[in-house]
Amino acid sequence: MKTIQQFFLVMLLTFVGSISFAQEIEVKEEPLEEDIFILVEQMPEFPGGQEAMFKFLAKNIIYPKEAKEKGIEGKVYVNFTVNEDGSIGNVKVIRGVHPLLDNESVRVVKSFPKWTPGKQKGKLVRVSYNLPITFRMSNTEDKKEKLKEKN
Repeated sequence: MKTIQQFFLVMLLTFVGSISFAQEIEVKEEPLEEDIFILVEQMPEFPGGQEAMFKFLAKNIIYPKEAKEKGIEGKVYVNFTVNEDGSIGNVKVIRGVHPLLDNESVRVVKSFPKWTPGKQKGKLVRVSYNLPITFRMSNTEDKKEKLKEKN
């Protein structure tokens, strides 16, 4: 019986000791400078806002001819980083449709002008941004024609 009490006493002391060590670990709230944020107090913004960004995309996206001929449509999800100076970096497709559309999406995002950068606690920070880009043929007749060609 005494051995069991000693065992529980040792286990209790071990448990209490581990809790005290856990409390001594200091957790830093401030991220490292090279961190990329996902959500910040002031999110980055395209010059002129979202409406201007959609106009820019509409004006600058060139629907690949081969993709049109094959009737390829869909939504490409692009991820990029808005750096502290507003420049765009680390552009990559996170969910693609077809290499032709994926490559065009990356090209047009890389051509973005500088954004208003994001801020966290009053400091300019890098922010990760996801953007869906939809490729849709404008004319339903084009779609019907492409389907007939496939059959």
